[in-house]
Amino acid sequence: MRALIFGLSVLAIVASASPARAGLSTTPREVASVDPASLSDQASQQTEDQLGLTRATRREVQRGLARLGFNTRVNGKFDKSTRAAITRWQDEHGYPKTGFLNTAQHTALLDESSAAIEAGKSDHQDHHRGGGRTRHARGIGGPIGAIGGAIGGLLGR
Repeated sequence: MRALIFGLSVLAIVASASPARAGLSTTPREVASVDPASLSDQASQQTEDQLGLTRATRREVQRGLARLGFNTRVNGKFDKSTRAAITRWQDEHGYPKTGFLNTAQHTALLDESSAAIEAGKSDHQDHHRGGGRTRHARGIGGPIGAIGGAIGGLLGR
């Protein structure tokens, strides 16, 4: 019975498909216009506005700049110190020094910052055994350790 229902379902699907509508479309499509400023390497206020940076993402950019050694405050506002830090970062990477970011620069900055974080984590982990919390040997733990500690206290050890 299930095979019959399945067969009829497949037959209904095949029968409902119109072969006349299949194939390439001849309907003309609207081509989206591309802003030439977004394609160039030149970043501007307009290209930065197109990124739609929120206060949180601006702080992320500022933290990234700070991690990379570019002194700026992390306040979510691109003030003079942040613009100066962006300009220095652009100069160091061969971008035109505008103080504004475009999509490619924003991505490159965040990627470089993430790589710096990962490098910092591996350096930090080298200082600890196995990268975890430092463990201190304090004898036997648990109930046996408690009993041993109590006995040791009674015996004056």
